[in-house]
Amino acid sequence: MSLTKDKYNTLFTELMELRSMVGANRLSVAELRTELTSLQQYFTQEIVPLDNDNAQEVKFRTETSKQLRLLEIDISFLGSARTKATTQTRLNTISERLTTLISYCEAVLATNITDNE
Repeated sequence: MSLTKDKYNTLFTELMELRSMVGANRLSVAELRTELTSLQQYFTQEIVPLDNDNAQEVKFRTETSKQLRLLEIDISFLGSARTKATTQTRLNTISERLTTLISYCEAVLATNITDNE
């Protein structure tokens, strides 16, 4: 497996675990923020610097960055939810966003990316 795919595989695994915890409602908003910060740091430090000029991978990297920022907003909205129904709606939105991020990782892992090392 290439370095790029190794990095995306790690991100994929972390996203799957987070989606599972969100689905089971096992995290507080503070814990969600901590997990998101960890994901964003990993993405910024390990994936963004990858030297890969594959257009598909660049597209998915850009979209992943955007979705991570939107996830941050979703978590903020969750923190301001006052009713059980609103909280559940926010959790569903977060889960859907995580599913989108997971699909981006799957798409990168399915492509024939070679690292320029």
